[in-house]
Amino acid sequence: MREIASKGQLRWSFARWSFVTVPLVLFLGFAAGAVVPSGDANPWYMALSKPSWQPPGAAFPIVWSILYALMGFALAMILDARGAKGRGIAIALFAAQFAVNLSWSIVFFGMHLVSVAAVQIIVILALAIATTFAFARVRRQAAWLLVPYLAWLSFASILAFDIDRRNPEGETLVPAGATTQIQLRTDWISDPCRPKTACSTTSPRS
Repeated sequence: MREIASKGQLRWSFARWSFVTVPLVLFLGFAAGAVVPSGDANPWYMALSKPSWQPPGAAFPIVWSILYALMGFALAMILDARGAKGRGIAIALFAAQFAVNLSWSIVFFGMHLVSVAAVQIIVILALAIATTFAFARVRRQAAWLLVPYLAWLSFASILAFDIDRRNPEGETLVPAGATTQIQLRTDWISDPCRPKTACSTTSPRS
């Protein structure tokens, strides 16, 4: 009876972590993607040349929902393994790869840095592989949950480099009538009337 109760307590402990990590990873993932328009909602992205084998736009949120959920469950397993050797390193690696992952949408869809974003996916993949090995040393089941994530990142890296190859001028591409690129403009903050002639022009009524 004690053994059954102990297993039940362990399952409940994992469930409590999952109630936190799964929604948190999902929220952070989609919140980061919502900072700038992405996919079909981004005119700049739609103007890029893309391979015919790229998945439809509707597939990306579905895939990422599944991957984020799996990542959340994997993280819950590691957090639940209190006292396990290598637990701290595994959590740190997960946080590192996830942070780089969250910034990718801003780099690609926001700043239009196609080449940088392609290299960034390789960095994410490398960190994710290191995370998977670190997870395996703590909980092997947690590492298996990250395998689909590694597979998708591998595919995404091929896609990103192909888009970069097809769009050598992609970083400066501006769709007609619209732009989503993040630009820092501070020259008008100190003097909203710049250029000065803009404030000295006569009224259209005169």
